[in-house]
Order: sequence, then C-alpha cells, then structure tokens
Amino acid sequence: MANLNVNGVVRQIDAAPDTPLLWVLREHLKLTGTKYGCGVAACGACTVHLDGEPIRACVTPLSHAEGKRVTTIEGLPGGENNRLVQAWIAEQAPQCGYCQSGQIMQAAGLLAKTPKPSREQIVEHMDGNICRCGSYAQIVAAVERAASGR
Repeated sequence: MANLNVNGVVRQIDAAPDTPLLWVLREHLKLTGTKYGCGVAACGACTVHLDGEPIRACVTPLSHAEGKRVTTIEGLPGGENNRLVQAWIAEQAPQCGYCQSGQIMQAAGLLAKTPKPSREQIVEHMDGNICRCGSYAQIVAAVERAASGR
C-alpha cells in the first residue's frame, strides 16, 4: 500500500512499487488526462509533474513518487482557465489532441522556472515532446502567448 499525493489529495494506492505511475494515475485513480504514448519516455504524452518537475510517468515507478507531489493535467491551477490552456486554444495548437496534456505539462514546467523564456528556450525545453500532427509552430506560439500574458 502506498500513499500518493496527487493534485493535492493524498490517496492510498494498492499497487506494486514498480507499477508505472502512468498506470496508477489512469487505472487506479481514473485520471485519464495523462496519456500513454510510447512506454519508453520518448514521446512526452505521459508528462506529469513530480514536486514541480516534468517527468515521464510511463517509466516512473510508483515507489519513486511516494512522498512527493504529483500534479497531472487535471490538477493544473485554474483548470480550463489556466493561462497555458487558454493560450493553447487561442493559438489553435491542438490537432488530434492526444499529446496536448503532456505538451502543456512540459510547458508549465518551463514557465514555472523561466516565466519569460526566449523562443530558443521554449524550443529546447519542449524538445522530446512529440506531436504526430506536427503542430509545433502553434505549440511554441501558445507558450509564447502564455508567457506574455496575452
């Protein structure tokens, strides 16, 4: 039995310590905003925050998350009114939408540390989050918009 703080709520999880955090979130807690993409931390669809840092939930064991704060897309401050979510909509970043929660969580990690990143910092930080629809220009524009407060 593990105690897991997810989106500010401590929950008891009955799962093996080596269970990937992604499956704990999706299957045990029914938080399905975090997506399965590749299973090897190569695409970023499963990005969540662990103590404020973006991590890949598909390769992070439950035991590594115990005693830390896990934030999923469902736990972003402001929900649908979050500045990144609003910027994503304004810039029409989502195409199929599958990668978007991971993209937004990766961007939120950047803005938490660097509130006014340069375009180069955005591109570098978002590298590793794959969008199979190819909406990278819109994603960068959305992060720039959120950073500018527009």
